[in-house]
Amino acid sequence: MDLSRFQQQLSGTQDASRSLPPVDKWDPDFCGDLNMVITLDGRWFYENSPIGRQSLVKLFSTVLKKEGDKYYLVTPVEKVGIQVEDVPFVITNWRRDGDALILTTQTGDDCIIGNNHPIELRSPPPPLADPDATPIPYINVRRNLWGRLHQNVYYQLLEHADSSTDDMGKTTWTITSQGTSFCIGEVK
Repeated sequence: MDLSRFQQQLSGTQDASRSLPPVDKWDPDFCGDLNMVITLDGRWFYENSPIGRQSLVKLFSTVLKKEGDKYYLVTPVEKVGIQVEDVPFVITNWRRDGDALILTTQTGDDCIIGNNHPIELRSPPPPLADPDATPIPYINVRRNLWGRLHQNVYYQLLEHADSSTDDMGKTTWTITSQGTSFCIGEVK
């Protein structure tokens, strides 16, 4: 699989408004694996070299698809496997707009926390976990593709979260977006 040929196939799949290609409707033949990795910190590498062009990373992120536990880049005619060390997106920024809480990924995608982009707590991946690791928040960015909150964003959101402690001594932190509350942390 040639990366430049793959890029050429993608050239006509998006319009200027940056709408996402319908990768969920594409079911091309599997063409093998690329030596491409999305690292734990959200950086993209090809042939063990970082992909330096952010526009190329953004383009590839729009044609990312997850099937089972595997990740693929797809075009209407090809599907190639890639490695993802944890999840493909890292939340690097956040802002509030009225009652909506908007999270931004390292590729520039905005997600309004809510029913379409819920947050759930998950165990951290092994490189981030320690023996006392507590679950950390992830958000569904799109099409079963998840993002992990960067540590800085997580701590900033904790400062704005509501906390409560139950009778068993468990403390929970929640944030509210679009009238719905989401747990972003708990400690027993």
